[in-house]
Amino acid sequence: MNENPGVDFSDDLWLGGRLTLRQPRHGQRSGTDAVLLAASLAAPAGTGLDIGAGVGAAGLSLAMRARETGVSGCHITLVEISAPIATLAQHNITANGLSAYASVCNVDILDKPARRAAGLGNQSADFIVTNPPFYAPGTVRASPNAEKSRAHVLHPSGTAGWVRACLDLLGPHGVLSLIHIPEALPALLGAMAGHLGAITIIPVHARPGQNAIRLLVQGRKGSRAPLQVASPLVLHDTCGAFTPQAEALHRGEAFIGL
Repeated sequence: MNENPGVDFSDDLWLGGRLTLRQPRHGQRSGTDAVLLAASLAAPAGTGLDIGAGVGAAGLSLAMRARETGVSGCHITLVEISAPIATLAQHNITANGLSAYASVCNVDILDKPARRAAGLGNQSADFIVTNPPFYAPGTVRASPNAEKSRAHVLHPSGTAGWVRACLDLLGPHGVLSLIHIPEALPALLGAMAGHLGAITIIPVHARPGQNAIRLLVQGRKGSRAPLQVASPLVLHDTCGAFTPQAEALHRGEAFIGL
């Protein structure tokens, strides 16, 4: 990490140093959730959206991979509601030389007229990755930091509303990949029913023998393939160090999911 004393952001190295992310020093910061989300698409291609992108950790990891692997025509829009955070996302695109692969859209994804006005058309995305806010209003103590609170606490439309917005934007046969907490699974599957098939659930465990702390959930629009639960991902060994798989994921050298 390259710290910048006296300013309210830090410049952090990702993907083994191949990507630099400027993000707030305090408040909502990208971490392992974004790493896992980016790793859930092994071969990004076509038009993609990173919804609730923050400073762009997941989306720019995918854009970097597309550039490194020579994928032509891949473009990822970082969709972020916060104007200051969207500004940092744009900085990260430019600083990493990814302007040909990524752009920023500062809009509330749950506001249908606003997203149409911003150029986000229904059924326009070949793939979507998203790390939604996890918690319903009133169920957790909101952070005094407005950006962090917004990233953690859902709009009153809830998990189902967020997923429906993603499904509106996802094109035929497109792939939706998201990360969430296990207790959200009934709401996620309810919102996906009749729209996504080939749903794969990957439980994510902090340590061996512990309950899952996250779920990666992925599905394909219009597919009739059955749901499956994949092998779990364990992040740390019993001593607290990253497992070899988790270490490789953080370096951008391994992938999970489709």
